Amino acid sequence: MTRPPLPPFTPETARQKVRAAEDAWNTRDPDRVALAYTEGSTWRNRSEFFSGRPAIRAFLAAKWAKEQDYRLIKELWAFHENRIAVRFQYEWHDDAGRWFRSYGNEQWQFDAEGYMERREASINDVPIREADRLFTWDPGPRPAGFPGLTELGL
Repeated sequence: MTRPPLPPFTPETARQKVRAAEDAWNTRDPDRVALAYTEGSTWRNRSEFFSGRPAIRAFLAAKWAKEQDYRLIKELWAFHENRIAVRFQYEWHDDAGRWFRSYGNEQWQFDAEGYMERREASINDVPIREADRLFTWDPGPRPAGFPGLTELGL
């Protein structure tokens, strides 16, 4: 099976791949999201290093248990052949109701079938007031008319 769009990427297919990833992550469904990665996909997320779909599922389940009311926007930064670089921001709150906006960059590498075989993410969390939230759509994928990072001035 393949997971289109497939490399080598064009500007349009790279944007499609980024939006598909954003939409999937906004479901906060670890099982669904993990299927976008190869069985042996390797990850670096902040200071964590792990590989394989079971580890990815476990990581995502723990992430979304901690990061409540998670809303994410990704934006294509660059691409070449089977690699894509994105910048992203997401908003969430913890169990105590403290809100954060997390800023980061990811580097992705895909296999020939369109599955991500490598993901490296650098992320910083900045506390925000609830009144300063910008990502206010209902849970799930960002609506088509909701602005992206550049349009929000971020």
